[in-house]
Amino acid sequence: MKNHNIQPLLRKNYLKAVTAHGVYIYDENGKRYLDGSSGPVACSLGHSHPAMLEPFIRQFGKIQYVYRSQFGSEEAEELAGKLADISPGKHYSHSFFVNSGSEATETALKIAIQYWREKGKTSKVQFISRQKSYHGITMGALGVSGHQLRRQQFEGVLWLGPEKLTRDLEQDPLEEHLAELESIIHHTGSQKIAGLILEPVIGAAGTAMVPPEGYYQAIKQICKKHEILLIGDEVMTGLGRTGSYFGLDHWKTFADIVTVGKSLGAGYAPIAATLMTDEILDPIREGSGLIMSGHTYSGHPLSCAVALQVLTIIEQDKLIEHVREVGDLLMAGLKSSQVHVDFIRTVRGKGLLLGIELDPAIPGMQGRIIDQCFENGLLVYPSVGGKEGKDENGILIAPPYVISKAETEQLLDILDTSIRQVAQTR
Repeated sequence: MKNHNIQPLLRKNYLKAVTAHGVYIYDENGKRYLDGSSGPVACSLGHSHPAMLEPFIRQFGKIQYVYRSQFGSEEAEELAGKLADISPGKHYSHSFFVNSGSEATETALKIAIQYWREKGKTSKVQFISRQKSYHGITMGALGVSGHQLRRQQFEGVLWLGPEKLTRDLEQDPLEEHLAELESIIHHTGSQKIAGLILEPVIGAAGTAMVPPEGYYQAIKQICKKHEILLIGDEVMTGLGRTGSYFGLDHWKTFADIVTVGKSLGAGYAPIAATLMTDEILDPIREGSGLIMSGHTYSGHPLSCAVALQVLTIIEQDKLIEHVREVGDLLMAGLKSSQVHVDFIRTVRGKGLLLGIELDPAIPGMQGRIIDQCFENGLLVYPSVGGKEGKDENGILIAPPYVISKAETEQLLDILDTSIRQVAQTR
């Protein structure tokens, strides 16, 4: 049978998923898979959550879509208000809704450039990011990303900016990180730099790599000194994934502009957002009065209603506290598995964004473990690691927030079994 639907690997025949409930997905043959990665770290409430039906029913009796240049909507306003309320110090006062994390990054970059132009500093158009980073698959977002495997088909046409931060977050002292940033700013010229974009915890490009204590507070001070906007890419870390509403909360600081995505719609609706402070929006409002960005489905009322329900469930069911609790259990189990084999080099992360990094000298190990997990009924997510972030040797473990302790133990058991099976055939 000819396939008309394009999927990532064009020569692979994909099984079809037909139903999903809780933390489990069932394929066309009835086989069950524990969703140990929440898809691409997105399905934070699991699948077919009973409380998620209500907004769909309500909106079909009310309104599903309006074009944002013609009308506002109660749904978009309520969601923006909720995001402001849960933000640190209620600093993220304004939300610009889009459909994906990549679009949220594009919007953040545009807003940063427009902000400086509204203030008369038109040369500030470049961005600094990390070598180990991934900010989205659209051309602008990919241009500020360092993920070599995802950039390689487009090198030569991507955004050319300042060199990227390369210091090792686990090995190099904080002072060297700060000195490297100062050096890049000095070499490039702060008058050319619009913003610094960073993931609080590095996901697909760093296998849940966590910066040291004091890192973001110091980074923010340097940005402030040189008039560079700090952009927090919280598409993966935001809205509870790390055990706090925002990943930057762990460092007791906040950014000027923040992107959220994946867990905002939790897999139930396509939605993401670019959040900003009053200080960012005010010069644009008082100047041109228009943010030059937007998409046909931006601020989609149905998606906004769904996202508001997601945040309501996270709050009412105290899921962030649960994330911290089962995250500790999961971390302990992963470290226990590490003891049994010599090719797991690192276990790291926060909350339910955890990663295991394998020995990069053993080619193909990542794929073998992921395939064995799939065979045994567990879904995990590939990431890259190694010294330069180019090695296909990372695996992310990021189950839905609703996973129970018993299901967490099951996840660990399948993962440990799969790793041991691969180890036996080396």
